[in-house]
Amino acid sequence: MPALPETHHAHRGLPRIGLIDARTMLLIGLGLLSAAAAASDEIIRSERHDFRVKTLTRGLDHPWALAFLPDGRMLVSERPGRLRLIAANGELDPRPVAGLPPVVASGQGGLLDVVLHPDFAKNRWVYFSYAGREGRGTATHVARGQWVSDSSGHRLNNVQQIYRQRPVSSSGVHFGSRLVFDRQGMLLITQGDRGDKDRAQQLDDLAGKAVRLHDDGRFPAEVAFAQKPEVYSYGHRNMQGAAIYPSTGELWATEHGPQGGDELNIVRAGRNYGWPVITYGVNYGLGTKIGEGKAKAGMKQPVYQWTPSIAPSGLAFYQGKAFPRWQGQLFVGALKYQMLVRLELNGNRVVHEERLLKDLLGRIRDVRVGADGLIYLLTDAADGALLRLEPVR
Repeated sequence: MPALPETHHAHRGLPRIGLIDARTMLLIGLGLLSAAAAASDEIIRSERHDFRVKTLTRGLDHPWALAFLPDGRMLVSERPGRLRLIAANGELDPRPVAGLPPVVASGQGGLLDVVLHPDFAKNRWVYFSYAGREGRGTATHVARGQWVSDSSGHRLNNVQQIYRQRPVSSSGVHFGSRLVFDRQGMLLITQGDRGDKDRAQQLDDLAGKAVRLHDDGRFPAEVAFAQKPEVYSYGHRNMQGAAIYPSTGELWATEHGPQGGDELNIVRAGRNYGWPVITYGVNYGLGTKIGEGKAKAGMKQPVYQWTPSIAPSGLAFYQGKAFPRWQGQLFVGALKYQMLVRLELNGNRVVHEERLLKDLLGRIRDVRVGADGLIYLLTDAADGALLRLEPVR
């Protein structure tokens, strides 16, 4: 079954910032040069850094997330249910990683995020989120397995399911899901409302919630909601980007709005983020109001919102040396407009936005910063790519 689109209605007249020259764009339009090849050959001009885009790997099937192993190799999840190993030079191992549980690749579901335990060097735990079968329905699941790579291949041993969203749903949309470890070593799981917006406000329901657990799935001792000890925050529509802000240790997340109203939030314990009572978006195709408006007492406002929507997926704070003038800034992948968004911050405020790579590479699903200080991107396509931004000195 083909994936349900995570896009929003088109918007005309946005400035084309950070693109390559008109001659190259003409060649792309005529089919004489691929966008990825053009980006690799051309210098991309941006406000603070000029860079090139290097294609490391092609032939990935709807890649969703990227994790860096300590030895320089990379794990990439493919939404149809495969976990792939890529060498530091970009060479894709033809053998998928063995040991994963069954994954339901339907609609927007499939194999989603992948992250390493903070103490991976000692315990070898790899965590992943996915759409799992539950009777006649599906739910967002999280599992972990211990990484083994030897002459016989690559696999996850001792796989343990540590989280299941409840109740299940027959819907094929809004699974989330990103996985982030906080500074206390707790696992934060972002999720979606499964296409049933009212579930996001119901505290006896795990849809539309951020969840916080011990690394083995146990509930924490200090909880935000006694009736659901795993729930950290609620009122979320579909969070597909998440990262810890290095300056504060807090969780920041991007969230898909409906038609308009995509959000960037600081996700804090016990807070209600409003969906669907408040939103900056409107009903698809109708333009009619959802809920009660844009604000309500007791419900958190976003740090930043995008109207028209950009369909954000993938989020990373830049803390590297390769791009010194991007230090401390936030990068957001966008499925709509096929671009990378750079946000300049002043504390907890967004003070400037720059849109990069628009329509050049495809739908940007994930954004990560490597130990080398370079920025890595995944494009969501049947022939998806792993790409790297490299500075032009």
